[in-house]
Amino acid sequence: MRILDRIKEDIKTVFKEDPAARNWVEVVLCYPGLHAIWLQRISNFFWRKSFKTWARIVSHVGRFLTGVDIHPAAKIGRRFFIDHGMGVVIGETTEIGDDVLVYQGVVLGGVSQEKAKRHPTIGNRVVIGAGATLLGPINVGEGARIGAGSVVIADVPEGATVVGVPGRTILPKVNKKISGVELDHNKLPDPVIEVLHRLEKRIEELEKNYQNRHNL
Repeated sequence: MRILDRIKEDIKTVFKEDPAARNWVEVVLCYPGLHAIWLQRISNFFWRKSFKTWARIVSHVGRFLTGVDIHPAAKIGRRFFIDHGMGVVIGETTEIGDDVLVYQGVVLGGVSQEKAKRHPTIGNRVVIGAGATLLGPINVGEGARIGAGSVVIADVPEGATVVGVPGRTILPKVNKKISGVELDHNKLPDPVIEVLHRLEKRIEELEKNYQNRHNL
């Protein structure tokens, strides 16, 4: 794909993912998440050509200008979008698929000092909510959703939703076809709360049955 076509695709992605985007001039000039992606591609080019110092310089400039820290060696797919962007950290051995949406404050970090795969692998159409932290060489399956503020340290199945600290995985019950933009932060389920609600309901039923028996 030509560079110009890739840039056009990136701009279209912004309009698709962010309803606040009004015109292409605003998008090109005022979206730090987009700038961070473009600068990462430049730094990644230098990295692959073994100009490692120049790659790190470009990456450092990108971090200074956008507040987004992406290692030059990170592998990022097409139509990747960082919404707002500030505080996002993406480590060296991170791999990100296509159509991935990331919100501010997300960390894709490592848990080892070994020079090996130590950062997450993110599948296609994954959404990662604000402030979420994913650590280690874990795999996040296609179409998964990571809730805001979650801490994920284990693999996430395809189409699953993860919430909480540590992250708890919820498999979809009916619809496994999850769009990359269907992340309603106020509607994500909490499995612990759901269990407590079921227990509360069961206790109420038992108390009611007990009272009915003693009233006979």
